Amino acid sequence: MPDLTRQSGSNIQSLLDRASVQLSGISDSARLDAEVLLCHCLGKQRSFLRAWPERQLDAVHVEQFQQLLEQRRQGTPIAYLTGEREFWSRTFKVTPEVLIPRPDSELLIELSLSLLPAKQACKIIDLGTGSGILAVTLAAERPMAEVMATDISIAALNVAKQNAEHFAVGNLCFVESHWFDAVTDSDFDLVVSNPPYIAGDDPHLQQGDLRFEPETALISGEAGLKDIRLLAEQAREHLKPHGQLLIEHGYQQAQDVQSILNQLNYRQVGTHQDLSGNPRVTSGLWNPA
Repeated sequence: MPDLTRQSGSNIQSLLDRASVQLSGISDSARLDAEVLLCHCLGKQRSFLRAWPERQLDAVHVEQFQQLLEQRRQGTPIAYLTGEREFWSRTFKVTPEVLIPRPDSELLIELSLSLLPAKQACKIIDLGTGSGILAVTLAAERPMAEVMATDISIAALNVAKQNAEHFAVGNLCFVESHWFDAVTDSDFDLVVSNPPYIAGDDPHLQQGDLRFEPETALISGEAGLKDIRLLAEQAREHLKPHGQLLIEHGYQQAQDVQSILNQLNYRQVGTHQDLSGNPRVTSGLWNPA
């Protein structure tokens, strides 16, 4: 990779132009990637880059930028390089110990908020919380709710706790647990989860950001359905009558997930589409009667 610190014209415009070319072979958003990384190095917003394209940068910033570019050229996701990712208009801390938040998961928030009145007390559990994007967002958007977040990974729980502290969310607690194993509460109004749902032989695991994300948060047995089936089974013992279950899944798994919930006697089972029009979340009402 060319040493940008030794090239003339180490101003913002020339650095971005060269970086965009270098990233074009590995990213569909090469220019954006370069801008995000340079902003991270400078501690500035993207508007700064446009306002000062001829600004000369010192060698320290250029060297830091070059190091990040090289890691990006090797495929390291932008979120792991900057340590953050936006979700539901909040910027969350992200580390390689957790999944990278994706816009598709905002559908879980939309559906959850539609089910839970803003000025009504309720209990929510987020299973496999990862960075805590779902639990923290729901706790912030529904301050009267009691929210619990679980994960089997202590490292992931630490990231989630830091995000909760950053957003000063006080109605949220964390439990180290494999799904419901360590959960004793049995009166949740809502169970929400983005569980592992990718089959171990799925070729997508060798592509893009998935190559760098924790396998335990991605891969599940039984063609990607094992954890979905397990948490749906267990949720029946922890939901109130007429409580709701929301599960994110792969776009080709909707019929299978619906079948699982129907076999487990959930009612009003239905699948909801994400912003791209793909079936992304399946819901079910628990009515034991």
